[in-house]
Amino acid sequence: METYNLAWGKHRLVLGKGTCIMGILNVTPDSFSDGGKFFTLDDAVAQGQKLFEDGADILDIGGESTRPFSAAVSVEEEIRRVVPVIEKLARRISIPISIDTTKATVARRALEAGASIINDVSALRLDHEIADVAAEYGVPVILMHMLGTPKTMQIDPTYDDLIEEIIAFLKNAMNQAEKKGIAKSKIIIDPGIGFGKTVEHNLLLIKHLHEFKTLDVPILIGSSGKAFIRNILKDKTVKDINPDLAVVETGTQASIAASVLNGAHIVRVHNVSNTRATIKIIDAIKNVQNS
Repeated sequence: METYNLAWGKHRLVLGKGTCIMGILNVTPDSFSDGGKFFTLDDAVAQGQKLFEDGADILDIGGESTRPFSAAVSVEEEIRRVVPVIEKLARRISIPISIDTTKATVARRALEAGASIINDVSALRLDHEIADVAAEYGVPVILMHMLGTPKTMQIDPTYDDLIEEIIAFLKNAMNQAEKKGIAKSKIIIDPGIGFGKTVEHNLLLIKHLHEFKTLDVPILIGSSGKAFIRNILKDKTVKDINPDLAVVETGTQASIAASVLNGAHIVRVHNVSNTRATIKIIDAIKNVQNS
């Protein structure tokens, strides 16, 4: 598998031989999985510390839900939610902190507070100045495919050629990033599981993840607890099941195993300790040499 060395500031990530775990910390009242659980400063900091101690390689902090049909929050509110958490955690943990935002002002304030990666689910489309911030600070940026916006993405998502269209979208996003001064060596792509995709689309993305290797940058996958997993596992008589159920976590780990075997370099998850066990086994299988 291709190996990528990301080095910036005081941080270094070697992606390829071992899978990198990004722990999710949502400082929101309405995220689909952990909304409201870590909404206070103390709870958020404690959870960030736990994810670090459980073995996360990156901590991803977000203050605006991107679940389907979610509404946007103001710049001021997003800053109020995430900056104090980042300031406290940056002094306590040694791993890079990623700010999950689509807003340049939020990204700048987060980087000033101690974050060192920008995770933009809009791939620089919703606020063009976010690329300028990433270039100015010289930090890695994660570019994700999304059909429309969180409010519209799950309204009848359709594609003529799913994989080719998403690869073309990400290639264009990478070109835009490089034009703005972001080095290709600092770009990570995310095909956007659950962001404007049906259950079948998500399954096909994981199955054909190896095709994204043509873009020659690290690949991130975020399948943790997503609706496609719950949809497959639920009884047909119910509309949805609770993302906190143990069976959903089992389904998540299955999706992670498949993603890593098919080429994911980074997996974005809620449960770091379970994921650490999964990827130890999968990485060992992936890296074993024929005798």
